[in-house]
Amino acid sequence: MNILDPGEPRALFERLFGDLRPKLHRYCARMTGSVIDGEDVLQEALAKAFEALPGAEPIANPEGWLFRIAHNTALDFLRRRSRERTFADQDPDMIVDPANPTIDRQAAAAGLHTFMRLPVAQRSSVIMMDVLGYSLREISTTLDTSIPAIKAALHRGRDRLRQIADEPDDRPLPRLSAAERLLLDAYIDRFNARDFDAVREMLAEEVRLELVARTWLNGRREVGTYFGNYSRVQDWHLVPGFAENRAAILVRDPNDPTGRPTYFILLTWQDGKLAAIRDFRHARYITESARLYSL
Repeated sequence: MNILDPGEPRALFERLFGDLRPKLHRYCARMTGSVIDGEDVLQEALAKAFEALPGAEPIANPEGWLFRIAHNTALDFLRRRSRERTFADQDPDMIVDPANPTIDRQAAAAGLHTFMRLPVAQRSSVIMMDVLGYSLREISTTLDTSIPAIKAALHRGRDRLRQIADEPDDRPLPRLSAAERLLLDAYIDRFNARDFDAVREMLAEEVRLELVARTWLNGRREVGTYFGNYSRVQDWHLVPGFAENRAAILVRDPNDPTGRPTYFILLTWQDGKLAAIRDFRHARYITESARLYSL
């Protein structure tokens, strides 16, 4: 990419950030083991990037600059959650595995839960090389560590992925309480019937809505306009389900009812009223690696 001057119009950076958002999310989701946590980390990283722009020098490698911010933000998230170690336990003399299509396929196909079984250093290196296709030098610059340490992390991370590639996913399926299921079904039934007045009656007065990668709305009056937008399009059909062990609304293409959901919506209830909506319609990259299943 060309050098970017922080004095350029903000719209230029918004366009760059938007173009890189799916790629950044692939990294953040695999680092955190969750597409939802990955989106939270991504949003925090983009906010940090915008905050840093006014005082920044001209940016020679905007993509690398953004990935470095995303990487450090993911590390902060992981430290808060589990205080995992970073590169301190790596052997700098280990030799990186040669390019191997089987290894690449294993990394690309590995579930987010699988990546979480790798130490952070191995995880970040394998994601950047085998999933996102960066070179050793690019990874070294982004992660601010030596190439020998990156090679060591790749060697060990790839070896661990080979060991666990065929292990079954034995995590138990989540369950909804009867009360939760009633609320979810009522919302979906009214939405699918396009009875949006009835849907609005389910909203709390201080309801919050996040249309991810697009906008925030607050309060019943503002959030009410969101349903009007849905009334004007035909590309959705809602079904109850789970996204990463969280109750969710899975959104299917009505012309492909058995296909994979195109995106999902998360709801938060309080005292029987809808307190928050998080809709990923404009961030469909989130379904790429999400663990989704319908009820």
